[in-house]
Amino acid sequence: MTDTILPQTLVDLARKVVETNRAAGRTVAVAESCTGGLVAAALTEIPGSSEVLIVGFVTYSNDAKMSELKVSGDVLETFGAVSVATAWSMAQGALEESGADVAVAVTGIAGPDGGTDKKPVGHVVFARAERDADPDIVVADTREFGDLGRGGVRLQAALCALELLVPGKPPSPDAESL
Repeated sequence: MTDTILPQTLVDLARKVVETNRAAGRTVAVAESCTGGLVAAALTEIPGSSEVLIVGFVTYSNDAKMSELKVSGDVLETFGAVSVATAWSMAQGALEESGADVAVAVTGIAGPDGGTDKKPVGHVVFARAERDADPDIVVADTREFGDLGRGGVRLQAALCALELLVPGKPPSPDAESL
């Protein structure tokens, strides 16, 4: 039995993120809106996560997105808080503000209110930014989880955000000698 209040699937994936990023020598930052810190909470459930996680930004309001992550007011006004443009800007801002090697951002509509025909409850957008990556290549995804209830949407969003933080398997130290 583990000592956690979080769902085991979330903790297990967070453990994988911490272990694989530690092995790859990478540090991470997270920028969260609809998950409200759930991704960072999952990562900090793992002993030794301080070697990997630099910072978690919870930027729930547009003002916080602008002040903490330097998301442009024009981006927010033009595309909305729940958009690829905003998620990408959040990820880039988290990367720049933290000095991490990789950052992931998540923004969405957890419900029960706030959905529209174009962006219904369960509509969540993710982005990942990596240090020294080509800034013209946007790594982002939109998921439609449906109305799983507020907790269900937030859990699924946190799981997807964590998946984006899992690096490719690093080569083993003696791979060249095989």
